[in-house]
Amino acid sequence: MSIASYIDHTLLKPDATGEQIDQLCREAKEYGFASVCVNPYYVARCVKNLKGTAVKVCTVVGFPLGATTMETKAFEALQAVASGAQEIDMVMNVCAMKSGHTKAIEQEIQALAAAVEDKAILKVIIETCLLTDEEKVQACRIARRCGANFVKTSTGFSTGGATVEDVALMKKAAGANVKVKASGGIRDYATAKAMIEAGADRIGASAGVSIVKEEQEAVK
Repeated sequence: MSIASYIDHTLLKPDATGEQIDQLCREAKEYGFASVCVNPYYVARCVKNLKGTAVKVCTVVGFPLGATTMETKAFEALQAVASGAQEIDMVMNVCAMKSGHTKAIEQEIQALAAAVEDKAILKVIIETCLLTDEEKVQACRIARRCGANFVKTSTGFSTGGATVEDVALMKKAAGANVKVKASGGIRDYATAKAMIEAGADRIGASAGVSIVKEEQEAVK
C-alpha cells in the first residue's frame, strides 16, 4: 500500500490563501491522499474541489489550543459537517487534563461524538508534548470510552510533534477499535514510515508530496 493512502494532506497556516487550498486539493487528487485537512473556513471550497473523488475533507475543531467550551466545539463540529466535512480533528481540553478535570474531557468528547455520529469520523488531538505519559494513556482511554474513532498526537502548533514512542504508547492505550494519527513534524518518508511501523494508522503532514516522492525513489 502506498504511503499516500495514510496521509492527511494538511494546510492549517493562518495565512493560507484560497489558491493554496485549491493546489492542496489538486495534489490530494493526483497523489491519492486519504484526506485534505484544512481550517473550517475552507471546508466548503474543498468539498467542491474534491467532489467525485475518494479524497475526504477533514477539518479542525477547538484548534489549536483546545481551550474553548464543549458547547463551542460541538457547534463548530456541527457546522463543519453541515458544510460537508467528513472527518473532524478536535483538540482535547488540555487545560482540563493538566488540572485533573477528566470529567470535562469525557463530556466534550461524548458531545462531539454524538454531534457527528454517522456523519463524520472523530479524531481527538491530545497534544502529547504537553502531557506526561500517564496523562497520554488516560486521554487515550477516555477517548476510547467516549466514542472517538482516532486519537491524534499533536496539532503541530505547540512545543513538539509526533514521536515514535508516543505513537506506540497511544496504540497500546487506545486499544484495537481506536486508530492512531501521528501528526506534527513529519517531514520525510523515513519518519512517516517509522510512525506507521510504530502503529500509526494515519499521518498528518504538510509535506505529503515530498514524502510520496521519497517513497517512489526508495522503491525504484
